[in-house]
Amino acid sequence: MSSTINEVATVGGGCFWCTEAVFQEVKGVHKVVSGYTGGNAPGRPTYREVCSGLTGHAEVVQITYDPQILTYHDLLVIFMTTHDPTTVNRQGADVGTQYRSVIYYHNEEQKQTAGIVIKELADSFDAPIVTEVSELGTFYEAEEYHQDYYKNNSSQGYCSFVITPK
Repeated sequence: MSSTINEVATVGGGCFWCTEAVFQEVKGVHKVVSGYTGGNAPGRPTYREVCSGLTGHAEVVQITYDPQILTYHDLLVIFMTTHDPTTVNRQGADVGTQYRSVIYYHNEEQKQTAGIVIKELADSFDAPIVTEVSELGTFYEAEEYHQDYYKNNSSQGYCSFVITPK
């Protein structure tokens, strides 16, 4: 019996509730955790601090997946096609640096794959892709009430209008 070693991806595509909900439905994904990374403020940020725009953190999800079922390349294609990678610091009505489109790589192979996927998808959009590709720094898990947000709040207005269509 061979055991698969899971891999981890970290991406930000606007509100983490949306990205979390998408990846929780993808075959091969074992776990999705909403959180923050990419900031310059010391210590663990709070949601309120991140939303202020002063910490520099992005809302992201950290995805644990089985690479024998879901490749990193395919995971990134799903990510890039379930948010708008052509808008700077914005996803729909959500505006601010915390909503930037970003791929945080964990190693050089992920960095190279991110570049390949962006290049492959460039002609699929009417505007240039502005998704950042950055090395992952410290990942901070978001507060408990942000975890499994769509599963726990699917009838809320934001969820019905923004997340469900994805």
